[in-house]
Amino acid sequence: MKIIAGLGNPGERYLFTRHNLGFMVADRLALSHHLSFRRKKFDALLAEGPIAGVPVILLKPQTYMNLSGKAVGPLVQFFKVDAADLVVVHDDLDLPFETLRVKEGGGDGGHKGLQSVIESLGTDAFLRLRLGIGKPVTKDRVESYVLEPFGKEERDRLPALLEKACGAVEEILSSGPRSAMNKFNIRGGDPNLPEPSS
Repeated sequence: MKIIAGLGNPGERYLFTRHNLGFMVADRLALSHHLSFRRKKFDALLAEGPIAGVPVILLKPQTYMNLSGKAVGPLVQFFKVDAADLVVVHDDLDLPFETLRVKEGGGDGGHKGLQSVIESLGTDAFLRLRLGIGKPVTKDRVESYVLEPFGKEERDRLPALLEKACGAVEEILSSGPRSAMNKFNIRGGDPNLPEPSS
């Protein structure tokens, strides 16, 4: 069994904000695979069923972003899932918009949701799907930037980004993280474009 945790903030106020990309991917995966978020357990909404032939629990913490670990940690323990079988999907300021990165382990990069998950699990040895949202012009706007809705041009391109993110999760499940990295850790996250040489 795998757990796919999409990070975000609950409530209509945050529905289409940059910080809620993880929720958006979880919702798109559920829709694509005919799953429903019907259960609430350990401060999270859950949807269960097969994705790419693998038993999966999709979860959306309802604790608000900074306390994501309060939902993710107890669920990982309850379902007796190894940290290596957890995939955390989250927004990332350090990547340009539309860029995807599959990453194994590592620090929190200043992302408070990731920090909370790491603290709750006592390990950083889980998989992440990082979704680029770009950066504001000045650092003092970071908090307001992540809680703002996407701009019009971004909204127009958002469906394609969500589709690619779902493809990356499905590749992780069907063929493993290394295969997903080879296909999606490229500029723009487009598996049809080669990685530019440096």
